[in-house]
Amino acid sequence: MNVGTTKAERTRNFIIEKTAEIFNRKGYAGTSMSDITEATGLTKGSIYGNFENKEEVALAVFEYNRSLVFNTVQAQLEKAETYFEKLMVYGRVYRDVIANVGDRGGCPILNTAVEADDTNVPLRLSAAKALFSWKKNIVAMIEKGTEAGEFRQGVNAEQMAVSIIALIEGGVMLSKVTNDYGNMDHVLATVQALVRVIKA
Repeated sequence: MNVGTTKAERTRNFIIEKTAEIFNRKGYAGTSMSDITEATGLTKGSIYGNFENKEEVALAVFEYNRSLVFNTVQAQLEKAETYFEKLMVYGRVYRDVIANVGDRGGCPILNTAVEADDTNVPLRLSAAKALFSWKKNIVAMIEKGTEAGEFRQGVNAEQMAVSIIALIEGGVMLSKVTNDYGNMDHVLATVQALVRVIKA
C-alpha cells in the first residue's frame, strides 16, 4: 500500500492498471464498460464513482501507458554521459521498448493518435501533447549538445527531432503491422546514422 494515497486514489490506480492493456489493444471505441468491469472485477457504479465517464478512464490510461514508455527511455537517458550518447539511446532503447509494449498492444502514442484523429479531440490532444514534449526534449538535447561542441553548428534541431520521432513511430507501425521486428532494427540503425551525421 502506498503511504499517503487515499482509498479512492488506490481504486483509480487499480482501474487504470487493470485496463491499460485493454485500451491499448482495443482502443477507446473498442473498449466497452463490460471490458472494464470484467478486467477490474468492479461494478459500473464503482467505475463511475471514480471516473466521470469512459473517456476519463481512457485519458488516464493513455497517460499511464505513455509513462511506461517514457520511464523506460528516461532510465537509459540518465545513464548516458554525453548529449551524443543520449541521442544514440533513441537508436537503441526503442528495440526493447517496442518488444515490451508490443506485448501490451503497441505504442500508446501511435495507437491513440491514429484512433483518436478527429473522433476524440481530448485523446488526440493528449497524444499531441506527448509528441510535442518528446520533440521539445530532443530539440533541447541537440541544442545543449551543440553548445557543448558535441554536434556540428547549424544543425536544424527541430528537423532532426521530428525526423527521429517519425522514424521511430513509423518503425513501430511497420513492425506491428508486419509482425516483423527486424523492421525496427533497420529504422533504429537509420536513427543512429542520423545522429552520427550531426556529430562534431
